[in-house]
Amino acid sequence: MMKEVQRCRRALELAEEGRTVALVSGGDPGIYAMAGLVFELVREGREKRQADGEAQPAGNTAVASPPAPLPVAIEVVPGIAALNACAARLGAPLMHDFAAVSLSDLLTPWETIAKRLQAVAAADFVTVIYNPRSKRRTEQIVKAREIFLEHRDPQTPVGIVTAATRPEEKIILTTLAEMPFAAIGMQSTVIIGNSQSYTWNELLITPRGYGNKYNLKPAE
Repeated sequence: MMKEVQRCRRALELAEEGRTVALVSGGDPGIYAMAGLVFELVREGREKRQADGEAQPAGNTAVASPPAPLPVAIEVVPGIAALNACAARLGAPLMHDFAAVSLSDLLTPWETIAKRLQAVAAADFVTVIYNPRSKRRTEQIVKAREIFLEHRDPQTPVGIVTAATRPEEKIILTTLAEMPFAAIGMQSTVIIGNSQSYTWNELLITPRGYGNKYNLKPAE
């Protein structure tokens, strides 16, 4: 943590030397991870080179040309994101429209995060909460719950998965009203159901809508 820029720069330096480099992220590299930062650094480097030495001489007319190739070949290899892994451990909470919001304000101002929480809560999205709580950030998840209680029933089901698929995995099924803050940490992912979500047989399920269109009862 806190060394992401250095890691990405070093990976690009090694790749430009001709090496094959794997930059490993937890979960999926394109979801709250490293892939975007790699592309940002490549873009910034190209623009700096253009500003330093590729400006058109005075009097010349600029001619449009196809974009230059990337200095190194970059492949993003998809992985299992926390929302996939945690949803699978809970049952099927993401069967309808959902949103993901990170509560970390290290890179995003809290005012922006709160605005996004208001939007998804009002729109009745199932919501996946990333980075819900740390030793330093303890109030964000409390404020997020308050925002959702403005728009959701207090008995809305909530699933909390900590260290999904690891030996220390812990799964909690609770409600918006009874959400246990002390059980939530940086390895936790919180999934808040929508108005149709329900718990059954120790599972969290969000119906897709088949029951409104088809008869799901067994034939007699």
